[in-house]
Amino acid sequence: MMCPMRSILVVFFTLATLSFLVEANPIGVCIRNCAQCKKMFGPYFEGQLCADACVKFKGKIIPDCEDIASIAPFLSKFD
Repeated sequence: MMCPMRSILVVFFTLATLSFLVEANPIGVCIRNCAQCKKMFGPYFEGQLCADACVKFKGKIIPDCEDIASIAPFLSKFD
């Protein structure tokens, strides 16, 4: 029989490990950044185009909403 503290530690360690694996996925990070930029720039940011680029380039290019060079391909004029 496991003590309650040990059970809590096992659950915590498992969740921490799973969280690390999810965050380490570069495509996931890329898509989350696209979503964040879409929230920040609204109709001026092409979120779908950004997400498509994440998949196409397998997360090798990560958009940074504060770095104009990294998001320039996804910005558009709003008429």
